[in-house]
Amino acid sequence: MSYLKEFKKITTQSLQIMKKQGEKISMLTCYDFSMARLLDQSGVDVLLVGDSASNVMAGHETTLPITLDQMIYHAQCVVRGTQRALVIVDLPFGSYQSNSEIALSSAIRIMKETGAHAIKLEGGQEVIESIKKIVKAGIPVMGHLGLTPQSIYQFGSYGVRAKEEEEANLLLEEAKMLETAGCFGVVLEKIPADLAKQVSERLQVPTIGIGAGNHCDGQVLVMHDMLGINTEFKPRFLRRYLNLGELIPQAVKNYVADVKSQDFPNEEESY
Repeated sequence: MSYLKEFKKITTQSLQIMKKQGEKISMLTCYDFSMARLLDQSGVDVLLVGDSASNVMAGHETTLPITLDQMIYHAQCVVRGTQRALVIVDLPFGSYQSNSEIALSSAIRIMKETGAHAIKLEGGQEVIESIKKIVKAGIPVMGHLGLTPQSIYQFGSYGVRAKEEEEANLLLEEAKMLETAGCFGVVLEKIPADLAKQVSERLQVPTIGIGAGNHCDGQVLVMHDMLGINTEFKPRFLRRYLNLGELIPQAVKNYVADVKSQDFPNEEESY
């Protein structure tokens, strides 16, 4: 059952209503017009133009190389294909860590040049001033705690975060800091389910989990992982809903065979 059938457009306020009424929030990453249109028509609540484009679109090992200009390009494509979903854009590495003025400038560029509805950035207390400044400028901000991929070289691995009491307590504190600073929601990545439950119960704003159990107010997956395009990536939290990694190559092989055998195009496919 959906409480939001009457909503023609999902907003940050819609997400707040969903949390209050107990309706889970669906979120997927997206990077181009065609997929945005398909995902939007399929009823996804939120499309995240993630810096994971660095991995799945550009082939980089980490999210660090992608630039602000590249994120803006992907976001422009997604917005053009979206009518209902809320579109959130990641601030890429290097576009906000230096100081709050640079962070605000990056956020403004994204909003002005893409038509997106909000931005997302990683980190806790070290980005609080940037969040406050961006929110004060009228730009909605989503936070991101737990495993923050832009800090992968600091962490040293993609393992579960906040398993120890000290880090768990810090995450709880920082989640509240993000809410107080004005974040309309917080992504919780790869943390223990019990901890995610505590955060979700303490915050008034929605939490979106990825590898954080089912007590979060919503869930997000990388589209390429969920659709089985990335066959090598097999984390415990991932559920594949399709296996395009096999279906696409088979379709292409069939096309190649038909071209080679002169079966395609046939008379009905010719003018």
